[in-house]
Amino acid sequence: MTLTTERLLLRQWRAADREPFAEMNADPVVMRHFPSRLTRAQSDAMADQKEAAVAEQGWGLWAVEIKDTGDFAGFIGLQAVPAYLSFAPAIEIGWRLGARFHGVGYATEGARDVRAYAFEVLGLPGLVSMTSALNTNSRRVMEKLGMTHDPAEDFDYPTDPPDWSGRRHVLYRLAA
Repeated sequence: MTLTTERLLLRQWRAADREPFAEMNADPVVMRHFPSRLTRAQSDAMADQKEAAVAEQGWGLWAVEIKDTGDFAGFIGLQAVPAYLSFAPAIEIGWRLGARFHGVGYATEGARDVRAYAFEVLGLPGLVSMTSALNTNSRRVMEKLGMTHDPAEDFDYPTDPPDWSGRRHVLYRLAA
């Protein structure tokens, strides 16, 4: 399954995506709202997992390609919420883009198509999205998607280091 927007192609992962994905996951700007940057091995393992999910389910966290240039930009899509989170089971809509692709509306554009796919094709009853409470840019994307935040559902991400400043997370929800 491939999704196409005005400027983006959300597609299956390719071997050529590994290098720019690893660079993105090692970038302190991109990873500022995560407890640590990823090594090349960790990044490759993550790409393998995302590629396998798309192949098995027909959906997942798709690789994002800029249509005009063919550049790999990151990922946008859907994934199951880890079972250890209190609001599981749920499907999360999420994204991560390289720094040079920030601030031009790609996350919102791609996520809008993913939202439509989730509700109109998959028939999901709702979506969630979460991020560090400090990540105002991702929170803005969630709000542009029509998602709502209930501060009573904020939580400390259980696998983050207890002393990390970004451990507090916000949860946004959207019903179909």
